[in-house]
Amino acid sequence: MADFDAIYEDEEDSLGNLEAPNISLIPEPVIVRGAGNITVFGLSNRFDTDFPSQLHARVAPEEFKATVTRVNVTLRKTLPVNVRWLFCGCLCCCCTLGCSLWPVICLSKRTRHQLEKQLDWENSHLYSKLGLKWRLARQRCDTSLMMEYVLLVEFLPKQNLYKPD
Repeated sequence: MADFDAIYEDEEDSLGNLEAPNISLIPEPVIVRGAGNITVFGLSNRFDTDFPSQLHARVAPEEFKATVTRVNVTLRKTLPVNVRWLFCGCLCCCCTLGCSLWPVICLSKRTRHQLEKQLDWENSHLYSKLGLKWRLARQRCDTSLMMEYVLLVEFLPKQNLYKPD
């Protein structure tokens, strides 16, 4: 009878007072793989301009195609020079103990940097307003252990404006 006037908390009420976890339903990023026939240090000479179905109602197919076309134009300008330097570097590799490959490594890095700057410009002017973010990312190939560069279209989480600080 000592427990008669004691107040106990109901277990169901204590579980209901906990806030719901902040679950964000962000879809998986869309991957645009290289579709070219030449690859230099993981960077293909062109990307496919076919509109993926996951971006339907997020971005217009014309805007998607224009962005991929701009990336392809940059690759079309820079990769032939990289291939020439790679060929020359491979011919002279034995004489220079591998130092003749440095120019193609630097040119490949410059190409990646140009593509990243171009995608950042696209993100800041168009895609950030649509809740998307483009970026160049390295991924393993499906068929081998080699790495390749792909275009990732990530979905940005929506800001919860109604949640108090």
